[in-house]
Amino acid sequence: MAAAASAFGMPSAESCAHWLLSTPPTRAQIEILASCLTVGETYFFRDECCFMALETNVLPELIHARMKNERRLRIWSAGCCTGEEPYSIAMLIDRLIPDARDWNIAILATDINPSFLRRASEGVYAPWSFRNTSVRAASMAGYFQHMPGSRREIKPSIRKYVSFSYLNLADDIYPSMANNTNAMDVIFCRNVMQYFTADQAERVCRKLQDALVDGGWLIVAPAETWVQPRHGLKMVEFPGAIFYQKHRGDEASLQSSRKIYRAFESPSVTYPVGKKVPASQPIKVPETQKKAASVSSEQARQASYHQARSYANEGKLTEAAACCEAVIAANKTDPIPQYLLAIIQQEQGRYEQAVQSLKRALYLDHSFVLAHFALGNLYSLMGRPRDARRHFRNALELLLPLAKGEVIPESDGLSAGRLAEIVTALLESLDGVATANA
Repeated sequence: MAAAASAFGMPSAESCAHWLLSTPPTRAQIEILASCLTVGETYFFRDECCFMALETNVLPELIHARMKNERRLRIWSAGCCTGEEPYSIAMLIDRLIPDARDWNIAILATDINPSFLRRASEGVYAPWSFRNTSVRAASMAGYFQHMPGSRREIKPSIRKYVSFSYLNLADDIYPSMANNTNAMDVIFCRNVMQYFTADQAERVCRKLQDALVDGGWLIVAPAETWVQPRHGLKMVEFPGAIFYQKHRGDEASLQSSRKIYRAFESPSVTYPVGKKVPASQPIKVPETQKKAASVSSEQARQASYHQARSYANEGKLTEAAACCEAVIAANKTDPIPQYLLAIIQQEQGRYEQAVQSLKRALYLDHSFVLAHFALGNLYSLMGRPRDARRHFRNALELLLPLAKGEVIPESDGLSAGRLAEIVTALLESLDGVATANA
């Protein structure tokens, strides 16, 4: 706290604590606190037993299951620090999947400390980040290129799997498709809860559980005992490591809840028996039935759209995309299903199709903030920083006139002020990486 007091220009740690407790901290203050209080104690393949269990048990099972249908993996490193953890996961996956380039592998890495995120995005590491990794030294060698001063840089072939983003586990909204925190197969959240109260840890645990698909895994540090079976997570012991698996729901009830709605069927019009309607004459439908048909069609569209979101949150991307395409076929002027389809396509690794869907959404509504935000994220993922900046700036211009507390449509409750802060952080991260690479 002494370091934070100095950063805030306060005379003592005590006066700084009183000042911070007197009013909710702003994001800028949170970032200063994070840089002063969070510990950047990490290195590649930290906790060998954890990665051994991941390598020999968890990932092979997931990979085998996904080879039969959609070849995808979604992993979240929550509290990623300077990036050693998510890059370690990426290297492990690359070794386990010989044809990894044919898979859609997404590793989301989030942290509350912007300076950590900038360093992680740069992907350049000093010898200190490689301590205690002698066992894996040979397998790691091919993933780095040497730089002056004994530093090493992550190769693009591994960097492409990982996307970095600012996220506050205590306050931000997740799971959500808006920030890519949904339908995770594995979540790492190690050595993070030490900064939270017991109540905060409880809330975070429940939200992380909701972000997992059925059968997904939550991985915490061995000393963190805040995860309990009552959260709907089953404790699974491995040699030297304890993981938590989300209970698989009853399959019969899941199947009944996954019923695809037969959308867009107008109610049939009936006529008295024996009455003939000449083929050349237009059928006159009573106005009440026209209204009923219109309402029914709209309800069917809404049902299919919500079903698409439900499928996407469960990680059932093929079904989700089919529902979206049905909604779009029924109403080609609505930008919202185009946006949702783009998010699904991105998760499927169909980046170019996702770009086209987002462009169609923006053609229909150029002020669609989340479409600009999603396109910025997508272009960043595709290695097109100039296009990413353009859409992030478009999103920021649309957000700034709004009231900070105004909820952005289709964002799962994200406020305009919070989204503006996230976009600003992403722009700063892009600019920081560009400066470092100049």
